[in-house]
Amino acid sequence: SCPRFILLLGFGVDPALRINVFDELTLGEGFDGVTQVQGFHSESRAFHFQGSSREVKAPEDVSARMLQKLRGRTEFTVLVTLKQEHLNSGVILSIHHSEQRFLELESSGQRSEVRLHYRTKGQQAHTEVFPYSLADGQWHKVSVAVSASHIILHVDCNRIYERVVEIPFMDIPDDATFWLGQRNSAHGFFKGVMQDVQILVLPQGFISQCPDLNRTCPTCNDFHGLVQKIMELQDILAKTSSKLSRAEEKMNGLDGCYCERTCSVKGVVYREDESWTDGCRNCTCTNGTVQCETISCPSPQCPAGTTPAYVKGETAMHRVVMTTPCPELNCPESEQVNLTDRCCKVCRGHDFCAEGHGCVEHSDCINLEAGARCSCKDGFRPLRDDNAYCEDIDECAEGKHYCRENTVCVNTPGSFMCICHRGYIRIDDYSCTEHDECVSGLHSCDQNALCFNKVGGHSCSCKPGYTGNGTVCKAMCDGLCQNGGTCISPNNCICQQGFTGKRCETDIDECSDGFVECNDKAICVNLPGWYHCECRDGYHDNGLFSANGESCIDINECKMGRNTCANDTVCFNLEGGYDCRCPHGRNCTGDCILDNKVKHNRQIWVLDNDRCSVCSCQTGQVMCRRMVCDCENPTADLFCCPECDPRLSSQCLHQNGLLTYGSGESWVENCQQCQCLQGQVDCWPLSCPPVDCEFTVVPEGECCARCIIDPCQADTIRNDITKTCTDEHGIQRFSGSSWVKHGTECTLCQCKVTAMGIYYIYVDFGQLSSMLPNSP
Repeated sequence: SCPRFILLLGFGVDPALRINVFDELTLGEGFDGVTQVQGFHSESRAFHFQGSSREVKAPEDVSARMLQKLRGRTEFTVLVTLKQEHLNSGVILSIHHSEQRFLELESSGQRSEVRLHYRTKGQQAHTEVFPYSLADGQWHKVSVAVSASHIILHVDCNRIYERVVEIPFMDIPDDATFWLGQRNSAHGFFKGVMQDVQILVLPQGFISQCPDLNRTCPTCNDFHGLVQKIMELQDILAKTSSKLSRAEEKMNGLDGCYCERTCSVKGVVYREDESWTDGCRNCTCTNGTVQCETISCPSPQCPAGTTPAYVKGETAMHRVVMTTPCPELNCPESEQVNLTDRCCKVCRGHDFCAEGHGCVEHSDCINLEAGARCSCKDGFRPLRDDNAYCEDIDECAEGKHYCRENTVCVNTPGSFMCICHRGYIRIDDYSCTEHDECVSGLHSCDQNALCFNKVGGHSCSCKPGYTGNGTVCKAMCDGLCQNGGTCISPNNCICQQGFTGKRCETDIDECSDGFVECNDKAICVNLPGWYHCECRDGYHDNGLFSANGESCIDINECKMGRNTCANDTVCFNLEGGYDCRCPHGRNCTGDCILDNKVKHNRQIWVLDNDRCSVCSCQTGQVMCRRMVCDCENPTADLFCCPECDPRLSSQCLHQNGLLTYGSGESWVENCQQCQCLQGQVDCWPLSCPPVDCEFTVVPEGECCARCIIDPCQADTIRNDITKTCTDEHGIQRFSGSSWVKHGTECTLCQCKVTAMGIYYIYVDFGQLSSMLPNSP
């Protein structure tokens, strides 16, 4: 990290580590709704983003070039200098594939939030929300620095937030898209001016934006890398210790032994340097290997009446003088044959091969009239003149096959095979015909699709009421299922927990329907899909966060300085509130002190930071309430009362493009709470009830985590790397680490830390084959 740090401070950022988005997109050339304007400074170009009909999307080749720099990285920084319009909620940049957002930076003026959307290593969508308002019409320098599980948000060179989060997973698909100033062609339009939009593949890229900020500590990624290296070294140490232990056991068994290398030939064992004769070869045992040399024979000189012949057991050809009569033959004299290399006749058809031959690889011994010879087997050709050694003939490459239509020739030793093309079945050894995959059931169509047989294959088409590519068909529901509901069959929705209705359009109000009974110090608050018991005004939670609000305790406003009593009164704490009491004999004003300013008794005003709230001073206490909306009043404030806005331009289109919402209406989509406000859609993560447990899982079709007992089924595990397990070899393992059990290939071990203690579990790889990319 140090060389990169010096490079960043002293000589600028290496171009290989920088993505200058404006330059890459050649912004200003042919993008509607984008115009070049004066920026925060004059050293680089600035652009004004306006309207909702623009489409600022990187071309495929430009997107591929930018994403290649970012792909697989765990350290990067997103930089932008911007001036966002009041109350605008828009996307600064977005990298996504279909509905999966791999990196998206968003600023919500409606909720005064900065949101970072990404995907985790567990392939889960994650949104990190930073409460902060950028949409105030002022210039701001913004940087979001990511280093493994560490995220830092700087605004105007001030460190605003520093958090530990789930590690972003930058395994971005090749066909992902890169958008600037919007999420897609229909949503998330940023309105305002942007300058210096960059992504630096560095952990502390904010230093290039704010040089006065300096790095004082290693990054979180540095630490994670160190932990990972320690884990790898632990695994190497354990494996090495195991091998050393086995080697020591073997060495102990060899003490005092002398191992002489010997040679075994035809059941006979020969010692080192011992020699012997094997037929016509002299052989020697050398270092455990048999080495033989053929004995050279002198040319025989045979006088008349004799003939050279091989004598069994001899290594040379001798002159043979018949001393014994020839064996009697059991064939007529007319069937007897004279041989040039023998003194005695043999019967016609004599089996010369049975007397021994030298035919070896892929060669057969053939009996002839006067002797034997070698002949290559079918499908082989000779390598030597005597045909004793033969090689395979590739009939496919040489065109010596009989494969016909719809087949491909595959060479085999000594022959070939005709393999049917995909989608065809065999007629005989050399030809194939088309296979009706639809009739046989050997097709890839969805159960809700129709299969059509075609030449060389088949095609699939979804049945009426279903949509998809035929291989995968999903049911269609008119108007679609809302609030995260799932369409399981035509016009039949299954709703997520907390919603009901034919299209799951109705939120179940657990508070009003009597499902919930909160403690008297808490009030039931209905939320989309669920509820929770929230402490009433004047109370706060003691940290136990009980579900029914029993953990709510009184706030002592007087002791904590959270009262508005004037100086001439005395604060007196009450259960759930306080009272401003006038001392006996005094004439008190009843005024209030709010933000070190005096508000007179019975004075009414609108909050500076919230024009939709009206406050009043009542005998020392400030009371605030939301403005009451009267849509029949033509002067109603449409910002505070968006539901009173009748303009078509203030309506919003649902993400599916089929539904419209009026200003002020809300809905749930993909586990996000969305709201339409004056024609703009703003979505934020759906609020979920807190879960205080070791292991959690988000059930399929739901948005919020639930507690479970089995750690193997958990999506999220609280791992404390300060806790360790001891494996079977005494090696210390960090909590959350995994390793293959020594001496096995199919058992995965993992260190788990629970409230009950520390332990490690074994899991068979066969059960995890869907989780491991290269499992056996």
